[in-house]
Amino acid sequence: MPATETPQLLRPAADVSGPLFVGIDLGGTNIKVALVDNSGQLVAFHTEPTNVAHGPDNAAIRMGQSVGLLAGCVGRDRSGISAVGLGTPGPQDLSTGILLKPGNFPGWENFPIRERVSEHCGHNVTYANDATAAAYGEFWVGSGRDDSSLVLLTLGTGVGGGIIIHDMTIEGAHSHGAECGHIIVDSSPTARICPCGQPGHLEAYASATALNARASERLKDGAVGSLADAVTLGESITPILIGSHAEQGDAIAMDLLMETADWLAVGIVTLMHTIDPSAIILGGAMTFGREDNPVGRAFLDRIDTCVRRHTFPTLAEKTAIRFATLGGNAGSIGAAGLGRLAWKQHNTPMHA
Repeated sequence: MPATETPQLLRPAADVSGPLFVGIDLGGTNIKVALVDNSGQLVAFHTEPTNVAHGPDNAAIRMGQSVGLLAGCVGRDRSGISAVGLGTPGPQDLSTGILLKPGNFPGWENFPIRERVSEHCGHNVTYANDATAAAYGEFWVGSGRDDSSLVLLTLGTGVGGGIIIHDMTIEGAHSHGAECGHIIVDSSPTARICPCGQPGHLEAYASATALNARASERLKDGAVGSLADAVTLGESITPILIGSHAEQGDAIAMDLLMETADWLAVGIVTLMHTIDPSAIILGGAMTFGREDNPVGRAFLDRIDTCVRRHTFPTLAEKTAIRFATLGGNAGSIGAAGLGRLAWKQHNTPMHA
């Protein structure tokens, strides 16, 4: 079962030296595998379809093969890789390395993924939630590289979360730490229902799914404008479409984004009061062009304004809120970083 795409080398193999680390980011669509050096810089990467229907054993074999392929890019074999990290969606039992019942992976229930990937790649594997891995990537070499602690919120189909404090991941006693999307932001009788089945969770208000649902409701209620016209002509409602029409001046589109920012700010204030991180980092599909785009700036400014209204002035001044910078590479780079962290701890001499 060979990998479907050739790994891409980002610098001459002759320029690569020192310890190297592989990070694997398992997604519902693709498996992303990164080879990084000791400073967190990408050396090579490899992406191939997950092919969920082929089952977890097939995927574990291909992940192991990818480690060898990336090592071969720089003239090494698998033994020339210092450590391997793996990030997957939850729920999972991180203590045993079991992928429990991932929502978009039918037939993968209770799969010992850490053990199987380890068997096929020839290394012990450091296992993490995918959002935690992405958070560590941003902490190590991304938007949070100058911060002592951070919370990453991944805004996509759902709302994921990762917490890093002084180079440590916060995963909780039961592998359910940093479930930031399930913070309660609305306790009213009319609270929206989260995909998990509970009312009032942040994910029901600030995810791409929630944004699309609210947009659909507005249009059904007779909202007019360029967004409504585009949907009438057959365009699908997505955050990209909404952001594009907000940039063009559509009032309904911009109002939808500002509503999302307000709800997100409520969740962020709870995180600030509970964890007091140096920074809140926003990643995923709903960053609207980041600071380089007027809509992205307006989205971030609205969050900041709402946060300042609901938290202590000193905390508001000292806590940075910014967008992530690693994009789709955050999970694989972060998984490699977590593998590196475990490797460093194992190889650091104990002193009396």
